[in-house]
Amino acid sequence: MSDAILVLDFGAQYAQLITRRIRELSVYSELLPYDTPLEKINEFRKKYELKGIILSGGPASVETGPKMDKRIFEIGLPILGLCYGHQLIAHELGGEVRASKSREYGKKNIHIQKPEGLLEGLSEKERVWMSHGDTVYKLPEGFERQASTSTIKNAVYQNKEKGLYGVQFHPEVRHTKHGMKMLENFAFKICKSTPNWKMGNFVEKTVKELKEKIGNEKVIMALSGGVDSSVAAALIHKAIGENLHCVYVNHGLVREGDPEKTKKVFEQLGFEHFYLEDASEKFLGRLKGIRDPEEKRRIISEEFVKVFKEKAKSLEGKFGKIKFLGQGTIYPDRIESAQPSKTAAKIKSHHNIIMGELSFELVEPLDELYKDEVRKVGEELGMPKEIIVQWPFPGPGLAVRCVGEVTEEKLSVLRKADRIIEEEIRKAGIYESIWQAFPVYLPVKTVGVMGDHRTYEDIIALRMVETTNAMAANFAKVDWKVLEKIASRIVNEIEGINRVVYDITNKPPATIEFE
Repeated sequence: MSDAILVLDFGAQYAQLITRRIRELSVYSELLPYDTPLEKINEFRKKYELKGIILSGGPASVETGPKMDKRIFEIGLPILGLCYGHQLIAHELGGEVRASKSREYGKKNIHIQKPEGLLEGLSEKERVWMSHGDTVYKLPEGFERQASTSTIKNAVYQNKEKGLYGVQFHPEVRHTKHGMKMLENFAFKICKSTPNWKMGNFVEKTVKELKEKIGNEKVIMALSGGVDSSVAAALIHKAIGENLHCVYVNHGLVREGDPEKTKKVFEQLGFEHFYLEDASEKFLGRLKGIRDPEEKRRIISEEFVKVFKEKAKSLEGKFGKIKFLGQGTIYPDRIESAQPSKTAAKIKSHHNIIMGELSFELVEPLDELYKDEVRKVGEELGMPKEIIVQWPFPGPGLAVRCVGEVTEEKLSVLRKADRIIEEEIRKAGIYESIWQAFPVYLPVKTVGVMGDHRTYEDIIALRMVETTNAMAANFAKVDWKVLEKIASRIVNEIEGINRVVYDITNKPPATIEFE
């Protein structure tokens, strides 16, 4: 049984990042809503050796903001409050929290008076990242101050007897210089966790659970050939073998050669049932004249479900009832689709979330993992490197890389540009250092000159990003010579394009995809 630390989400911008940081320490972590009852936490303890709880930050004031089940304070586990969580512990146990005289946002220095426990091994002065308007003015009885800033007294506190700790800043973000050291101290020195969360353990445990859940029933799965669906399929196949039926739906929005390549790979991996369904005409027909990105996603998801249901019905006629639907849903998919947090804003629809509305029982073996963890699972399963390290590709395909109406002509341009980008990135030897690199078709005409003739043609935007988990991303600082070669090839080899631009926006404020 793996050791674990739970994170309760009070609506913080960085809540998911806290779980990610704990997992980086090889301790399992999961994010649950702030009002999770004690009974559900006790259910979690049947699966994992729960060692501690972290309360996230949040935008509210503790006087009127969300509250947790107070019984959690009595279960005898260490609890660490971050920002709002720091204030909540103090408020709930008799301290005083009120608005600060001056709001603190950004980098600040804390001055450590008691370098032990959470702060063990740190310097007298440490740089941290603040983002708060309220402050703990008075500590509850039994608590002691550990660190202050120039403007707030109780920047860090502890109650060793009750195992309660709080920091007014965000150790989970990189701007807090030694934030990982603080989380490491909490996980290992305070919670006494063992770093036993490893992908090998995950594979063994998940395959066992899949066998128990599925038994001799059949599973149908939409397999795109991307990292997530491929690794999920490999896990399910390892558990149930020929009872897995994989369907590749070609919606006409895929990259050059993807359907044939995917079929070949999975036949070589020993998948007994793999089906290619070409429904491109249906999808492109329904997308005609549609410009709104969410409407495009809705139509693609709706048509995908329709095609998938028809194939499932056909397979049931041949092999008997199919009980389960396998999906490659990963954690960021759920977050961006506003699941599970009650306080999260919906950013965009994910078709794999919508697929879950079919009448099958769901099997989602990766839904608590981040992309880099999924890749590690793929390595554990011995999957081909070409599958594991490939760049992510969106479910709606090139439709969300074609701003405005989708047409066959624009898709042809995107496929050619996509091939050029990948070829040049691989030649430069930087393919694996970039998270994603792709072209976007912009419906904007600009004037150019080619061969002494005036041109008035469309634009391709290049989007290249670096990240570890897709929750936040920076634009990739690719060598200008590489970018120049890509731009030159696109303009010279693709008819109808006379200008290439480079997107230098990070996430946030942008998303990785344009739509």
